[in-house]
Amino acid sequence: MKTVLITGANGNMGLAVTRNLLSKGYRVVASVAHEQDRKDFKSLTNIDVQPVNLMQEEEAHAFVQSNIKKYGKIDAALLLVGGFAAGDISVTSGADLHRQYSLNFETAYFVTRPLFQHMQEMSGGKIVLIGARPALVAEQGHEFLAYSLSKSLLFKLAEYLNAAAKGSNVSVSVIVPSTLDTQLNRKSMPEADPEKWVKPEQLAEILEFLVSEKGDPLRETVLKVYNNA
Repeated sequence: MKTVLITGANGNMGLAVTRNLLSKGYRVVASVAHEQDRKDFKSLTNIDVQPVNLMQEEEAHAFVQSNIKKYGKIDAALLLVGGFAAGDISVTSGADLHRQYSLNFETAYFVTRPLFQHMQEMSGGKIVLIGARPALVAEQGHEFLAYSLSKSLLFKLAEYLNAAAKGSNVSVSVIVPSTLDTQLNRKSMPEADPEKWVKPEQLAEILEFLVSEKGDPLRETVLKVYNNA
């Protein structure tokens, strides 16, 4: 049974991804922000839900190391934690930058650092980061400056780590979804056509493909999951 670590497991994307992996026989180690978030997984089996503040480096490091000790090997990690903020340079303060940097980059980096070293020692493993289209498309990114800048760092992190891991069975991928079809997005964008968006269940299938044996040949992967949005 493969062990997959998922951060942000109770989010709109996380719940769909977690349920999909469990249905296909994976063991899931799930991070959530608060103790009360455990209730979202009460009916599920083969899941270990742990509250952890991933914005704190020591806490994130301890979370990874304790689960390596507990399960022996972490086969893959899906790092889904993140946050969104709108605003161009005229309204984006240094505090706004730091908040988005912490949410979108540091939460991934603090988990990736010990995991990457573990996977190199085990001669195998997959880490998947969640990018964003505004980080790639300047015409969109300038309207969400702090968010776009913080997400852009994930692409460089993956690039650097893949260079470090070249020739091994350790890989870091970036998934770039467009708008997700969630109740919140439907409510906030009532004029949009949700049929053009990406359903969380569709994204969950793609993520499972990446961590499965079917995704083993992939390297330096950046997947744009836009649908028609």
